[in-house]
Amino acid sequence: GRVMLAGGPGAGKETAARYIHAQSDRAEAPFVTVNSAAIEPERMEELLFGPETEGRGIEPGLLEQANGGVIYFDEVADMPLGTQSKILRVLVDQSFQRVGGVDKVKVDLRVISSSNKDLQAEIDAGNLRQELYHRLNVVPIHVPSLEERREDIPLLATHFIESFNQAQGLP
Repeated sequence: GRVMLAGGPGAGKETAARYIHAQSDRAEAPFVTVNSAAIEPERMEELLFGPETEGRGIEPGLLEQANGGVIYFDEVADMPLGTQSKILRVLVDQSFQRVGGVDKVKVDLRVISSSNKDLQAEIDAGNLRQELYHRLNVVPIHVPSLEERREDIPLLATHFIESFNQAQGLP
């Protein structure tokens, strides 16, 4: 099912998404991240669907690169509304058209999404399509912040000390 990860900034939502991917039957397939907040709205569709032009030919977008694997939409509420409609169509049809293209491109994707925002408030404000939210929020998972799991701090400190020691050759 499609997974929606919710939690504050820095809670480790992408780490949780990568863990879910690594434990899935698609672990050997691609894991592609779409950072919706960092992509300029006017470039979003070209990056997702890929352009098709006479001069440059076909350039696969992120959806095509993730085919057979997992696509992770980070900060899904920051995706432009027009793109949200097209992603909704991809979720329903498992196909899309490249920007400037006419042929349908079939994809087999698992989708993991995340946000640190209150998504119901984003829906109410008109920033997130309710239909898209319901399609993405099949399996909701709350990723707690470190403040909510203080008992993990000694384990994390030990892990990072050992990791730095091995990587830097320090005792």
